[in-house]
Amino acid sequence: MSGKKQPVSRRQFLNYTLTGVGGFMAAGMLAPMVRFAIDPVLQASSGGDLKAVAQVDELTTEPQRFDWTIDQVDAWYESEVTKSAWVYKTDNDEIMALSPVCKHLGCVVNWQGDPDHPEQFFCPCHDGRYYKDGVNVPNTPPNAALDVFEHEVREGTLYLGNAKPRGEF
Repeated sequence: MSGKKQPVSRRQFLNYTLTGVGGFMAAGMLAPMVRFAIDPVLQASSGGDLKAVAQVDELTTEPQRFDWTIDQVDAWYESEVTKSAWVYKTDNDEIMALSPVCKHLGCVVNWQGDPDHPEQFFCPCHDGRYYKDGVNVPNTPPNAALDVFEHEVREGTLYLGNAKPRGEF
């Protein structure tokens, strides 16, 4: 290589300048898009947040509806949201916490809501039915069992978290 410097032509200078400016402009446009795409990964998960719902000694073998509120953040909007669960003790003295949301169309199910079918959860929207354990009655509109809330008992108090489809715990 020779020690002589090559002068930059006007065409090369404009080419380098426009490429650099274009690169900065592209980076300025892509940075917010990349941040938007990876933002959910960077957010802290609130999946393990459990809320106190009831005292364990209040629970019976008959499903009872319990309501509680959680703080929900949706982008920049914060609000309190009311959640509900049907909670009871099984014959084995285990706690069962079922979501009241029907798996057919998202309506709210009620315990013994239909006099023709006692001891079942009933969805009034399309006559959907579930057995006491939350499993859907065959040949009725729901095609899946009710979701189950993650739960924990601490010092005689029942804490509930998020509802998940059966088998995800």
